[in-house]
Amino acid sequence: MSARFSRPALVCNSQSGSYDPAIRSAIEAACRAQGAPLAATFALPDDAIPNAAELARRTIDLLIVWTGDGTINAAASRAAGWDGAILPLPGGTLNLLSKALHGDRDAPDILVDALGGKARRARIPTIRTTEGEAFITIVVGPATRWAGVRETMRQDGLIEASRAAPDALDAMMNAPGVRVAGDGRDWPAIILTPTAHGIRADGIVADRSADVLRHGLAWLGGDFRDGPTEELSTSETITLEGETPISLEYDGELQETGSPVCFTLGTSAVDFVATA
Repeated sequence: MSARFSRPALVCNSQSGSYDPAIRSAIEAACRAQGAPLAATFALPDDAIPNAAELARRTIDLLIVWTGDGTINAAASRAAGWDGAILPLPGGTLNLLSKALHGDRDAPDILVDALGGKARRARIPTIRTTEGEAFITIVVGPATRWAGVRETMRQDGLIEASRAAPDALDAMMNAPGVRVAGDGRDWPAIILTPTAHGIRADGIVADRSADVLRHGLAWLGGDFRDGPTEELSTSETITLEGETPISLEYDGELQETGSPVCFTLGTSAVDFVATA
């Protein structure tokens, strides 16, 4: 369904390491140039992420979320049932959802297309568990320790990250892995991705030192899905299990749950805007 919007609002995080006042100004200018100036701005951490009732009260029809994947997840969850649409823009470390919906593009360019009628809105596939909902990916297993190293590098620099890296490497190589229920092979991590056809499960391959190096670089410098993997299955539900509590990364946010854990294909309760 094509989309036209006239009352956009912006969610951003002025304390994020990726925050850039110049990009925020460009976003505001793009809205004005398209005849749809921002009707509201919710600047974290001082402001709260708006819920569906607040967006409806302010007659917002487009929520521009210029943050990382974790905050986009929170914004979409709070906006469930709202009749507007969410436009994720790249404002975090990996920006996986923005890339999936728009390609690897700058925030102002995406916004011009979205407000200029060169976009479509639709519900997107998600992954649901009792722990929450993911809109782009869930990584399950001890290799998620690399996410902590990546965050340390972003916040404190390369030297501090290098001190945390050996623990992540040890967890990836030696900690009890995870497996698809009923399958005997353990993996350092399994990546779950929601698709229109089901949840795709890919096991991280770390059999050789070269594999481990590629995974470390992928986690630290780009998309963690770029490391070597093996496709395991695609289905509407999948259960994973392990010998110890299972580490999860939901859209960039770390959690832990007991074993086993069941994942189910879902659909977002709010529309998203795509320009790709």
